[in-house]
Amino acid sequence: MVVSHLDSLRTSGPRSSRSPDFEPRWSCALVNNMPDSAFEETERQFLNLLNAGSGTNALDIRLYVMDDIVRGEEVATRIGERYAEVSELYRDPPDVLIVTGANPVEKNIRDEPFWSEMVTLLSWASESVQSMLLSCLAAHAALTIFDGLERQQLSRKCTGVFSQQVELTDALAIGVGSSLALPHSRLNTVPTSQIRAAGYDVPLYSKDIGWSVATRMVERARLVLVQAHPEYGPSTLLREYHRDARRYVLGTRDERPVLPRDCVAPGDRGLLEELHETITTGERDPELVTSFPFDEVGARATWSWHEQATQLYANWLSGVPKRSK
Repeated sequence: MVVSHLDSLRTSGPRSSRSPDFEPRWSCALVNNMPDSAFEETERQFLNLLNAGSGTNALDIRLYVMDDIVRGEEVATRIGERYAEVSELYRDPPDVLIVTGANPVEKNIRDEPFWSEMVTLLSWASESVQSMLLSCLAAHAALTIFDGLERQQLSRKCTGVFSQQVELTDALAIGVGSSLALPHSRLNTVPTSQIRAAGYDVPLYSKDIGWSVATRMVERARLVLVQAHPEYGPSTLLREYHRDARRYVLGTRDERPVLPRDCVAPGDRGLLEELHETITTGERDPELVTSFPFDEVGARATWSWHEQATQLYANWLSGVPKRSK
């Protein structure tokens, strides 16, 4: 397994240090749109899953950001060291493109600050890359751009680990198994019935919360939409809950936090449910959240989807032929 990060550096960076014998099986561009609080973790999660999914094949990674997302000083420094602007991506199309989700700030997706740049990127990719994997908000954006489908706001956040139905004959589901569970964390959705009516295959879906993965051809590219979060680590959902609960008890967030389903080990569920019940029924005491052993509980959280998420990415990459020189 080889992953090169050298091409994630700007043109002025030390690209010449790469071995002349290095010949990647695929080139991959990762566009990271997550807010500062999750930016570095999201980068790490996707790169780890790409590492695992590529197996013994060499994978050349390049990192990009959009211009229209405001950044703080720390993340801006990281971007300056490791990332290039999306405009540079168009000069050298990769084999595959991954676009992460983003923090939704507008009810209408077309009003998101990066909308114009997202339309340009995905429209270009449909003609220029072999496959693109779009996560969460980016997946919803693609459905609007390519199919005219609008995301719908949920009455409450969909968060937790949910059992999936698997279409065993789908190429993306080979070796995944007859059943699995995947994390979800989102405020919006597009109904499965609309996805299927638009011509998408749906290899992974949940009877409780809708589709997790959907795919079809768009122009010259295989489009893979992922509404779930297979890249998440075992404690990601718990950390998201910790963040929301802390904001709630501090009064910087009026909306009550939503307790993710099955985000901790079975032995810790009662303890977490007790905290949630206490802070959402009147006692908005910051000390209750501060004193809760989130780190210890997170360290015990199970990672039931890791191997199957790796297989999903392996299946996706194996369906992308090596580009001819």
